[in-house]
Amino acid sequence: MMVSTKGRYALRVMIELARSPREEYRPLKEMAKEQNLSIKYLEAIIAVLVKAGFVDGMRGKGGGYRLTRDPDSYTVWDILTLTEGTLVPVACLETGSEPCARASSCATLPMWTKLNEVIRDYLSSVKLSDLVKQANLLEEKCPAD
Repeated sequence: MMVSTKGRYALRVMIELARSPREEYRPLKEMAKEQNLSIKYLEAIIAVLVKAGFVDGMRGKGGGYRLTRDPDSYTVWDILTLTEGTLVPVACLETGSEPCARASSCATLPMWTKLNEVIRDYLSSVKLSDLVKQANLLEEKCPAD
């Protein structure tokens, strides 16, 4: 499993939004600058997050994006599976994949299945609020100039 830039950047954007006051809309341009991301790429990521109802947007003066829920209600698993589609370590575990002809005699299938469970369980246990706490700690250690 390798998380793409789309997934990693989605996490960064969600952290940025979670660190802002809940009622405040953050302009996309501001977040792109703060995170040193391409605004075009960020627009594509935000579109996915809006469509899923993770964030909402407002146009015009004072517009931008904000979370639709409390940061404690989002998990890293939710955000990454939304942006990545799947996080399974091998193709035969993907939902809707063709059944593997070797599944009944595959010595590695139980290992891959367990790894998949460990990944899902761990990423489901990490909340967006946990990442915000980590970001705040890092900022305290290394304040911006």
